Amino acid sequence: MEEITEGVNNINISGGGDFHKKNRIQVSNTKKPLFFYVNLAKRYMQQHSEVELSALGLAISTVVSVAEILKNNGFAVEKKIMTSTVEMRDDSRGRPISKAKIEIVLGKTEKFDELMVAAAEREAADGEEQS
Repeated sequence: MEEITEGVNNINISGGGDFHKKNRIQVSNTKKPLFFYVNLAKRYMQQHSEVELSALGLAISTVVSVAEILKNNGFAVEKKIMTSTVEMRDDSRGRPISKAKIEIVLGKTEKFDELMVAAAEREAADGEEQS
């Protein structure tokens, strides 16, 4: 019941049908490589100062890896971790199944902007070397 209440409280009705948070990344373990999500999370943190990584089932390990890479490299600090189970319908059998869900909220570190500038300078230098 608590999860339903939380879901209802998070709905933004005045948003014209935009029910998704602007700083949420829903991670899949099959669609994109790991560092796609790492770089996307950095970009979201530049724009919003924090990012929410969300995943279901087998993609949970990908979200944890992305969060750990960002933390270990000094880009992010952990703000909140939420776990739950979500009821879904199994298309092949037509019966409900439970899936594990994780949401990790990361915020910028104090040296985030410095690290991003240094990374951009390295990329520019690498580009010049290859030319």
